[in-house]
Amino acid sequence: MYEVTVDPVDLGELNKLIGPDRSETLAAAAGRVRANLDDRTVWNVNTTSNGGGVAEMLAMLVPYARALGARARWAIVEGDSEFFRITKRLHHRLHGSPGDGGELGEGERRHYDRVLAANAANLLELLTPGDVVILHDPQTAGLAPVLTARGYPCAWRCHIGADVRSSLIDEGWSFLRADIETCQVAVFSRRAYIPPWVAPDRARVTMPCIDPLAAKNRPLPDAAAHDVLRWIGLAGGSVPGAVEVPRPDGSHLTLQHHAEVLADAPPPPPDAPMVVQVSRWDPLKDMVGVLEGFARHVGTRVGGDAHLALVGPQTDGVSDDPEGGEVWRRCRVAWEGLAPAARSRIRLVALPTADREENAVMVAAIQQRAAVVCQKSLVEGFGLTVAEAMWKRRPVVASAVGGIADQIVDGRDGLLVHDPRDLQTFGDAVAGLLEQPELASRLGEAARERVRTTFLPDRNLLQWGEAVTALGRHVARP
Repeated sequence: MYEVTVDPVDLGELNKLIGPDRSETLAAAAGRVRANLDDRTVWNVNTTSNGGGVAEMLAMLVPYARALGARARWAIVEGDSEFFRITKRLHHRLHGSPGDGGELGEGERRHYDRVLAANAANLLELLTPGDVVILHDPQTAGLAPVLTARGYPCAWRCHIGADVRSSLIDEGWSFLRADIETCQVAVFSRRAYIPPWVAPDRARVTMPCIDPLAAKNRPLPDAAAHDVLRWIGLAGGSVPGAVEVPRPDGSHLTLQHHAEVLADAPPPPPDAPMVVQVSRWDPLKDMVGVLEGFARHVGTRVGGDAHLALVGPQTDGVSDDPEGGEVWRRCRVAWEGLAPAARSRIRLVALPTADREENAVMVAAIQQRAAVVCQKSLVEGFGLTVAEAMWKRRPVVASAVGGIADQIVDGRDGLLVHDPRDLQTFGDAVAGLLEQPELASRLGEAARERVRTTFLPDRNLLQWGEAVTALGRHVARP
């Protein structure tokens, strides 16, 4: 286990975006949380600081909490490849998917417990009496019995889930139930995700949010964005010897690491419409389905000049996701099987993750370049990439699954595909936006306002303040 170093942010810029009323509400709530916690620390624990939505959210929430005066820290659980195969299996089960079809039996439970016991020993060395702990997702749930037995109140934050019940989902919950029941608070992204055995007085619902001030969500100057795209390999022209991206404080980020791009044609011209999906290489994100839907139902329309970029992290850069390499391989096989004309308009892009800010700037440039952003997930706990694209005024075509349905009002601030496996409907929605720029622009403007009112950090921080206050009531007093 190791700790992630974070610095507080300047709340002034956020206050400008949310306005004085929301700013005052947030400040008052922060004061109440500080009074409740006194000098105790709130620890967040997950399994990676790079790649994936949980790392994105903690990289935002911990600095904001510290800027508001809370003592917030962030630690990372480490494990071996077998541990992450087991936890990825749990990830799939809670989504109602068999995943690799492997067991979740006594042997898997013993290995899961053994890895987390070692991490718990490390974490206990960091904690001080009175601290409270927020554990994120199935990878960390097994820490709860050890921590609560030592007097440290725990909240378990579940970022995944499914709206239905099935034997697969029940199997996943059965593996975790005893751990979760030791937690004083359990937080879910949707009410439908809460299993029936979680006591109502312990259950809370908190939708995620995005950080409008993060490198991923700040607008890039056109020239800088174009240089970043050339550096990645998604824009033509000679690659600059060095790409420097301006920061708000006047300094510059110099790109150091290169992306892996699978393509057999030159980059698209600057006026060619580009369709983008950004996500992990996870089978539930259905990158292969996006590729096939585009090739069959989009690429042959819109004058035949539309391009697709499927964008994810380099597969060796996300430690807690053992399936990334296999999904990348499947996408490559599907891409190689396309007719040459279709293949020339599709690119697979794996972005470097060694530097979080560098990765974020690359995603920002790609989403900013997109004419349409997709998130054709088969299931989805929430979908941060949807809100990120909406904030950038991009028209979004996404599956009406899980938390995505909470973000987009179909036809008002984006388009929803109600059957994510229906490639024809998906392709028609994407092509329709490319063919109707006025509709795309209207949806993009409405999407920006939807995020501003609902999915910025102040709402999330207020809800976390309530959960942390509830945890504070369980701290043993001297």
